[in-house]
Formats: sequence, C-alpha cells, structure tokens
Amino acid sequence: MEWLSNIPVIGPVLHFLVILLEVMLVFNLLILVHEWGHFLAARWRGLKVEKFYIWFGKPIWKKTMNGVEYGMGSIPLGGFVALPQMGPMGGIEGDDANGEKLPAIKPLDKIIVAFAGPLFSFLLACLFAVLVWQIGMPDRRIHTTTIGWVKAGSPGDKAGLKPNDKILAIDGTPVESWDEPVNSVKERIAFSKSPKIAFTVQRPGEAVPRVIESGYDVEAGTLFSRRGLRTVGLIWTEEAKVYDVLKNSAAEAAGLKKDDVITALNGAPLYSHFAVYDVFEGKADATAKLTVQRDGKTFDATITGRSPTKPEKLPEEWKGLAHTGLLFTGVTKEEAIVNPPPGRQIKDAATMMANTFGAVFGSRGDVGIQQMGGPVKIFSTYYQLFTLPSGWKLVLWFSVILNVNLALMNLIPFPVFDGGHIVMGIGEMIRRKSVLPWVIMEKIQMACVIMLLGFFVYVTWFDTFDLVGNGKKKDADPKLKIEDIQYPAK
Repeated sequence: MEWLSNIPVIGPVLHFLVILLEVMLVFNLLILVHEWGHFLAARWRGLKVEKFYIWFGKPIWKKTMNGVEYGMGSIPLGGFVALPQMGPMGGIEGDDANGEKLPAIKPLDKIIVAFAGPLFSFLLACLFAVLVWQIGMPDRRIHTTTIGWVKAGSPGDKAGLKPNDKILAIDGTPVESWDEPVNSVKERIAFSKSPKIAFTVQRPGEAVPRVIESGYDVEAGTLFSRRGLRTVGLIWTEEAKVYDVLKNSAAEAAGLKKDDVITALNGAPLYSHFAVYDVFEGKADATAKLTVQRDGKTFDATITGRSPTKPEKLPEEWKGLAHTGLLFTGVTKEEAIVNPPPGRQIKDAATMMANTFGAVFGSRGDVGIQQMGGPVKIFSTYYQLFTLPSGWKLVLWFSVILNVNLALMNLIPFPVFDGGHIVMGIGEMIRRKSVLPWVIMEKIQMACVIMLLGFFVYVTWFDTFDLVGNGKKKDADPKLKIEDIQYPAK
C-alpha cells in the first residue's frame, strides 16, 4: 500500500485515510464480536433486546427488524446491546423498553448473557491466535538476555554490571528474553517493586552466578507526559555488523564498508554497536581504533569523528551515529518470521495483563494507572503496526492480546462491566431475590460509569500528548531521516 504515498499531492493523505479506515474496521470488529456474544445469548435465553448499535451517540442510521432496533451511532467507538432486563442502563443506552413492563429474568440467564460477551472476545482471540500460528508474524523481539552495553554513570554501571554478563533472573524471576511482553529483562526491570533491583548474572570465567543489586532511574512526569518506568542503563548484546556507511562520513574516510563486522573497540571485545557511538557522543573529533572482519580477514581501522553540516537538527540519540556515519544492522534490523503456538499466545496475553494489573495496583513500584492506555493508545498502536511492511500480521498478534484483555477486564466484578452482572446474578441465586433495589442499582451504575469515563479522560490526556509531543520544546527536525544527514565536502 506504500504506492499510495507516491501519488503526487494527495498520495500521503490517501495513505493516511486508508490506514485509518483499516484501524477503525479492526477496532470495531473486536467490539462488534463482543456485543454479538451478548446479543446471541440474550436471544437464546429469551430476553428483550431493544437495540443493537455499532458506535455511540446520536444515530446516523437505524432500522427496526423483528422488534430490535439496529443502528449506527455518530461517535465511531465501540457499540452496545440494550438489554433492559439485565439492569437499569437507561441513562447510558437510552430509555429502557419505552416504558414497557418486562418480567424479571432468572439469575442464571443474567450470568449466561453477561458471560457471553467475554467468551466471544476470548474465542476471537483464539481465532486470531490460530491465524498468527499458521501465517506467521515478524519476530521483532530480542531473544538474548546478555548485556552488550552499560551506559556510563547509569545505575547499572554504578552497581557493577558489565558487558557480556548474562542475566539469569531479576528479583528472583527467571528471564527468557530482553523485551518480550512476559518475563523479559525490560519488563522485570519496569515492574520491579524492590528498593534495589536484584540481578542474578552469570559472568564469564565464574562458575557460580552472582547477585548484583542495582538502583534505577525513573524519569519524572509532567502535566503533558507520563512518569517514566524504571531503567538501569543496559542494552542487549548484538553483533556489530555494518548495515551502511553514510557518504562523506568519518566511517567512509576510514575505509569501512557495508557488511563489515566490528569485533573490538580500542582493543577490547565489542558486544554492542552502542559502545562505538558512546565514544563519539558529544565528541565529534574523538578517535577510536576498530578491529574489523571482512571476507574472512581481520584488520584494524582508525576512525576520527566528523560533524555533519547541521548538527543542531539532529535528535540527541543520533549524535554518536552522525559523528561516525556508521549504521548497524541493529538500527535497521530485518525480522524473521515466527509461528508462535496459539496456546502460548493466549497464555502470554493473560500473563501480561495479570502482571500489569499486579504492578499498577500492587504496593510500591513505579507503575501506576498513568501508564495504562485507552482508545487513543489502541488506535495509535494499530496505526503504527499497519504502516509496517508486514504490519497486518502484527495486527493479528496485537488483536490476540487486546481480545484477551477485553475478555478478562470485562470479567472484573465492577458494576457496568460484565463481571458486575455475573456477581449480581450469583448473589441473586444465593439470596433468591434481588441483591439491591432497582433505583439504588441505577445510581451505583451511573456513578461507576462516571468513574470509568474519568479514567478514560485521564489516560486519553496522556495518550494524546504521546502522539503530538509532551509539551517540551524540540530543536531537532522531526522529519529528518538518517539518510538525510550530510557532511561538508572533503
């Protein structure tokens, strides 16, 4: 679909609109299936179904068939099924049954209808998981747990962590990768609740793993930006293979070429290309000796940094890159295709949600409600995935996570959620009568709706500023690409 962007004038606009349409279709499919579960269960159990709407707000289309008003609202988010016998939701979905006196339903019917929505979301997650398993998805994860670079002066550096240390566990929890959603180095650091983060590492040459306790950094939040997650200044190990050399750069002057592999820096083994950039960070005229492998031969090359023509336009994280002119495969990594089993995908999604809720609502730690996302975050994630070359495969994978989250979150025993209806139904089965009077129930539900809307407004505020910027002045050119970096003529 990239060809749309190449159409003069209107191309980028068309490309944006097509991706936006794809995002809306996928997002609304998830809601439609969830509500369809409620609808089918209500029909099966003989409940009155007043409305089945896609989107909220004033109807832009509606039609009554077999006693059910089907429609499309004017606010393109979600949808609902109006079931007046389930609870007093008239203030949210419209007048209940137009004043019609309806018989009370059995508690079992209430439980079945409420459970059907999460069940259908879970079944959709299983369907997407099978598709991902069969079709495959780009593997964007970093599977090593070995440290490749430690930022000078960082908490990890001060604690004594070193390149080539293999992290076995964090705070006693074994880690399997650097950045997978579950039990990874990145996740365990961010979700740590201890005053000190305990790293169990295997250091080369030592028979027994050692435990190193490290402090951490947390970026302070502002009115326009979330509080940061815990970091300690570590980067994973990765072969420093040259992906490209910028024209007229210091690397070109040193004779470096595409596909060269740098194995040592100033005589010390190199475990990450970040160490090369680190030498030249803020020191454009720095010099370094590189040990290079090319076509089975090893040789040394001395590189002296060179500043680009407009260094003030560069983002901070590009300074070391620009002074060398070296691009590594880690910067533009080509991804393999993997086929994760459906069960693993579902388990990871459920574990990820459990870990997130444990971190948000648990004691201590630095993860809070502020780190959670709402519809804007979901939309922006889908949009970003669709822009990738094989993004639709990642969209299927992300939809597995989102549907599992939708199913489990709706089972939380909170009024308005399906879990609230299920708990009320169980209570009615035990007491053999309504748990609360209808009027009180309506007030409780409206209060919970206001709380829920407040939460969405809160997280949407930060989601929006994540997209447009956090209010800080940025001198770097946001449209600048790596290949646009230019150097003075020799």
